Amino acid sequence: MEKRRPRERPTKTASARALGPEAWLAAAWEALARGGVEGVRVEPLAARLGVTKGSFYWHFRDRAALLDALLEDWERRATLGVIARVDASSEAPRARLAELLRVTTGAPEAPDAEHAIRAWGAHDPSAGARLARVDERRERYVEDLLVSAGVTRAKAKHRARALYLTLIGEYARVSHGGAPTSPATWAELLERMLPDTAPARPTRPRAER
Repeated sequence: MEKRRPRERPTKTASARALGPEAWLAAAWEALARGGVEGVRVEPLAARLGVTKGSFYWHFRDRAALLDALLEDWERRATLGVIARVDASSEAPRARLAELLRVTTGAPEAPDAEHAIRAWGAHDPSAGARLARVDERRERYVEDLLVSAGVTRAKAKHRARALYLTLIGEYARVSHGGAPTSPATWAELLERMLPDTAPARPTRPRAER
């Protein structure tokens, strides 16, 4: 008579797969916003998620890999995703600039995330290099939009920097409890950066250089 095989018990690997990397990233973002990069630690994250550390190591090699994934996720969502969304919103550069401000000032999680990333980049060379690359890409995108709207390249460069620094200041203020600036104020600021008349044939800026 053939012996019945005992029922297999779920393995830790199967349990680890059930909790995907997205859950770890979400928990890491909360920890980063709450306590800075030093608060992003494997054991406290596991406790917060109600799992063992084995689940973490199924998805990430180590803490450094999680931190790299955080930076990657930030660039993808807060820069590449924003650019794609704005580019798809309109053919008119003025309308795209307005949409860019609407998206970047209307995301409730953006101030805390941006403030935490900048604090991290101030003392970590790897995070600092990623931050510098993202800053350059964002500024150049705004600059190209301004040029498409009829601003000269020289002026567009200065205005893009001014607008971007204003947005960074807004994020810092809001992350410390300040009230968000009104959409009307952002619209007025944008109008002051644009010429009175738009170019006859606007062109799309390049998302990458």
